[in-house]
Amino acid sequence: MSVVKINVLTVPAEMRQELERRFSSRAGMVESADGFEWFELLRPVEGTDRYMVYTRWRSEDDFRRWTESRAFQGGHGEGGGAGHGHGQEAGQGHGHGEGAGHGHGQSPAATAAELWSFEVVQSAGPGGQGS
Repeated sequence: MSVVKINVLTVPAEMRQELERRFSSRAGMVESADGFEWFELLRPVEGTDRYMVYTRWRSEDDFRRWTESRAFQGGHGEGGGAGHGHGQEAGQGHGHGEGAGHGHGQSPAATAAELWSFEVVQSAGPGGQGS
């Protein structure tokens, strides 16, 4: 059963372009992780300053291995900043895009973050295909 991780990032208006640039600069990195299934960066349209980083994984173990990998640590900075907590307090960890938390000496683009975790119970695609 697939698992979904949604990193909810509070991003001030003046940091939106920077956050999106950082994610763009990391494009392709997570896609090579074993068990990775899907990624989307969702920009808020109205009524909120919270971006959502949606990732879908084959299993919780695959997600955990990604967060412990060298590629992950190198791309997301280690500790500090706003981003996924991965079972830790929000604000520790990363935010899928370079420097969404701290990354490569940059200050955070997000001012707060929390991690939501879900199991996929049902899904659908074009033509009614799904699980």
